[in-house]
Amino acid sequence: MRVVSGELGGRKLVSPEGTSTRPTTDRVREAVFNALGSAGVIDGAIVADLFAGTGAVGIEAISRGAAHCTFVERDRNALRALEENVETLDLGDRSRIMRSDAIQAAITLDVDIVFADPPYDFDGWDQLLANLRADFVVAESGRTLPNPEGWTATRSKRYGRTWVSFLERDAK
Repeated sequence: MRVVSGELGGRKLVSPEGTSTRPTTDRVREAVFNALGSAGVIDGAIVADLFAGTGAVGIEAISRGAAHCTFVERDRNALRALEENVETLDLGDRSRIMRSDAIQAAITLDVDIVFADPPYDFDGWDQLLANLRADFVVAESGRTLPNPEGWTATRSKRYGRTWVSFLERDAK
């Protein structure tokens, strides 16, 4: 697995052994970040990568111009890979790693964009979205997400087994 594009494009990322971490594929990251780049929302953004795993999504965001990323992960093996990736790519000054449950951490995050890629059987979307302060979420799941209360899906696309939805908070 590699960083797809941007200042770190082509750099290798490590992944933990086993199947507990499902990194976002290069194809999906490329499509998501091309869309975000076209919308002009990634450059200079403060982002969070929830259920970060290897950190591939947050690292891609930094590589494509995000100013800072907070990575949230609780799995010990994934954390080791994430920490190694951040250190190898010298991203310590543009990132923070939190060992925490994503739903609980969401309450504390003051960011522009949230990337959420929980396990495919995750059923806590309503609680997660209710805890967020961000107005824009890129959600990855194993199925289409129903329009959560207070949010509008502005884009939803399937890439193999992965559904990616762009969610924007409804105006209050």
